[in-house]
Amino acid sequence: MLAVFDKSVAKSPEALHNLQSNSVSALKDDFLSQHFASLHPSSVSINLSSSGFFAYSLHKQNPLLPRLFAVVDDIFCLFQGHIENVANLKQQYGLNKAANEVIIIIEAYRTLRDRGPYPVDQVVKGFHGKFAFILFDSHSQTAFFASDSDGSVPIFWGNDADGNLVLSDETEIISKSCGKSFAPFPKGCFFTTSGGLRSFEHPLNDLKPIPRVDSSGQVCGATFAVDAESKKETTGMPRVGSAANWSNY
Repeated sequence: MLAVFDKSVAKSPEALHNLQSNSVSALKDDFLSQHFASLHPSSVSINLSSSGFFAYSLHKQNPLLPRLFAVVDDIFCLFQGHIENVANLKQQYGLNKAANEVIIIIEAYRTLRDRGPYPVDQVVKGFHGKFAFILFDSHSQTAFFASDSDGSVPIFWGNDADGNLVLSDETEIISKSCGKSFAPFPKGCFFTTSGGLRSFEHPLNDLKPIPRVDSSGQVCGATFAVDAESKKETTGMPRVGSAANWSNY
């Protein structure tokens, strides 16, 4: 799976950038979208206009960690994996029996956005299973993505030459545009446009970057670990139409 967000939608941590990365633009002339399609002829691509795009393929997917995609009220979500407590979550969010994991993620996000503010970390921590998801709300131009506490579905993130954020479960795909400027997305963490990268297991602690070195000794972006010495306040998801300044989150 693949997602590219314009830098105005998702600004990644500075530590992830590598000035010697030999990166190229993922969005210019549909470069990365076309490359993904060449590797996955049966893939589906979803254009998010100037905000970026999603792409995914169901070919050769792990049957135990399937990929799902859905769009509800201009909220786009790409999900891979499975959630164990689906029945409880359907009841919690008032969903019908036909709802699957990707619909649950979208409804959980809408609850955060419209009925909150609830702590985002508590909502993500409420998903029990093996998963990674990437969500984009075109109405509020908000990105939201996360990985479970064990990193069961490997996902990588990086920066292209224009500073746009690229996410994929394939290193060959992400390195095509990001060069050396990418790293595994940290397990047990989530990212929002308004709040940046956070740990849902340790929501009151900051995350500190650790330089990532490849097999040839070159620095390739950074991984992130919980900083036990730091503390911060909890935050909710900014509401649509709220008078609050989103930049404060």
